[in-house]
Amino acid sequence: MIGKLTGVIDSFGETHVLLDVNGVGYLVSASRRTLSRIGEKGAQTSLLIDTNVREDAITLYGFADPAEQQWFRLLTSVQGVGAKAGLSILSVCPAERVALAIAAQDKAALTQADGVGPKLATRILTELKDKAVNMDLSSAAPIEGTVSTPAITNAEAAPETAGLEQDAVSALINLGYARSDAYSVVMRMRDQANDNLGELIRLSLKELSA
Repeated sequence: MIGKLTGVIDSFGETHVLLDVNGVGYLVSASRRTLSRIGEKGAQTSLLIDTNVREDAITLYGFADPAEQQWFRLLTSVQGVGAKAGLSILSVCPAERVALAIAAQDKAALTQADGVGPKLATRILTELKDKAVNMDLSSAAPIEGTVSTPAITNAEAAPETAGLEQDAVSALINLGYARSDAYSVVMRMRDQANDNLGELIRLSLKELSA
């Protein structure tokens, strides 16, 4: 079983890279974010590998870091989420954001992925809401162009935030912010708001506009 490949990038496809490992070319499927991170043609790179063996094909899936690989495995454990859909989700919602989307029950974040409709997104959120909080993503390096988010604890990762936090999240959503972004900033600002809804919304808006 192949667990890791290190070689020279021969060429790219839209959803794969051809990796030359000592003269042998390995076709490795990967998310768009991984493909954008591993370097240019001719560069040497390493990928963590999941190997899918079937009677008619052996397919390799590559990941730039352990967090993305963990999330791929978790996502594809959900009925109806195949490898293609799993990589598609990770292309639009990087590993460090998936837990946040699930904690916030942000269906819209998942339906951005090709092949993931509202029904499948709801199933993913429902089935992974408990498993997601047990994922250890502390070692994952943030992907360039994304905003780092705080660790999500069991208390924070409830399917729906309650009371003050939920009202603040709803207010921010009504102002046009994405659910995941609203949830994230409210969780960060709530301790500074002293249980004051208006102050929590004000601090969250200030943070979002910074």
